[in-house]
Amino acid sequence: MARTARNPAHQAPRPRMVVEGNTVRREERRQTRPVPEQEKKKTLGRAALRRNRERAQRIGIPSMALMAAAAGAVVLLCVNYLQVQAGITASQKNIGQLESQLETLRTDNRALETRIGSLVDLDYIYQVATEELGMTYPSQGQVIYYEKSESEYVRQYEDIPTD
Repeated sequence: MARTARNPAHQAPRPRMVVEGNTVRREERRQTRPVPEQEKKKTLGRAALRRNRERAQRIGIPSMALMAAAAGAVVLLCVNYLQVQAGITASQKNIGQLESQLETLRTDNRALETRIGSLVDLDYIYQVATEELGMTYPSQGQVIYYEKSESEYVRQYEDIPTD
């Protein structure tokens, strides 16, 4: 088939399409001039917008005082929060120092207990107890055994015999 040239004057007007990316989204509609009713709405909308802007720019004294009080309260809360955080940080440092001091004292205590244990001569204690104080080992009838109860302490209902 041979191509024939067409006269653009004889073609029907095509609607213009808006191309976004690689797809056609919607028809483009052109209006040559706005309808008078639409012009009135625009004018009224602009006037209302202007009145709202003027009203927003005129902030009353009570509103200003309320906003200033709210801003002051926020500032006070922030300062109080920072003070509390500083106190917590100081307490944590103090706790760390006290824990290290406690560990040092425990280490010193263990060392002193070991030293005291090494200074005690059990042979000397036995000698003093038997010779000077007249102590002896208990005989068979002097030892009374008891079984441990479920609780962590012993209840004594009678006096210990003194045979």
